[in-house]
Amino acid sequence: MKTNILYTHKDLIEKSKSGDRVSQYQLYKLYVDAMYNVSMRILNIKEDAEDIIQDSFVDAFKNLNSFRYESTFGSWLKRIVVNKSINHLKAKKIPVIPLDHHEYHISEEIHKSNITPDIKKIKQGIAALPDGYKQIIVLYLIEGYDHKEISEILGITHSTSKSQYHRAKKKLIQIINTL
Repeated sequence: MKTNILYTHKDLIEKSKSGDRVSQYQLYKLYVDAMYNVSMRILNIKEDAEDIIQDSFVDAFKNLNSFRYESTFGSWLKRIVVNKSINHLKAKKIPVIPLDHHEYHISEEIHKSNITPDIKKIKQGIAALPDGYKQIIVLYLIEGYDHKEISEILGITHSTSKSQYHRAKKKLIQIINTL
């Protein structure tokens, strides 16, 4: 029997919709760590990420009746966390700067610079990026959003998302080369 991934945890979700606190807590336990990691990659401040996660779960449970199994619960919740994290950065007035169009290919740049990709160096490099660049890199490479989705999340144009991503990628390679 083949199960549809969209209906993962359907029993817990349906009980949570009816206000069952035990089911809500079970959903919370299932997703809190993953959602915390998502928020931390965007915010990079433990306390802020913890606050965003709590707010996200409160909003998710308040609006659970709008969840229609068009995506997995995890994807739906992740979108809430990402939006709240980005809005938190916007409230702190960390700008996303529009940049000119530039095409760079990370694999070519890595090959030209003779560096071996090292996860620790990449993580350090991402942490050292300016905030606007870090947002784009995290949303595109780590969270898997496309440029259309990123442009909607950040309130920028599709082309700005692409150009900022390419600039961020170039800057990341420069940083990794110096580590």
